[in-house]
Amino acid sequence: MTARIPKTPQEKKRLSYLKDRRNAYGENDKASRRNIPRARRARRHALRAAERQALARLTGQGGAADDAGVPFARRGTGQWRKWPDEPLAAAVARRLERRARQDRTTPAA
Repeated sequence: MTARIPKTPQEKKRLSYLKDRRNAYGENDKASRRNIPRARRARRHALRAAERQALARLTGQGGAADDAGVPFARRGTGQWRKWPDEPLAAAVARRLERRARQDRTTPAA
């Protein structure tokens, strides 16, 4: 078995910047715990509702929906997708760039 070479603090910091993530979506980072399941629920609900309406049209119980004559298409499936958070290195670079921009625009007192 090969002995593992210990990482220096600088190497640990560099790897942390690459591995760690930050929520850049603009909402509270804890809100994802509630909003991700909510979006999934809404998408499934819309799909079930569209299928229920199509089935009602096919069985003749559609009422006003019968007049549309639109064949069943998977409407209401939505386009919501999860995406990963921003790497910490990118978040820090963006924050430093913004800070530098603000320092240039503020008048000297």
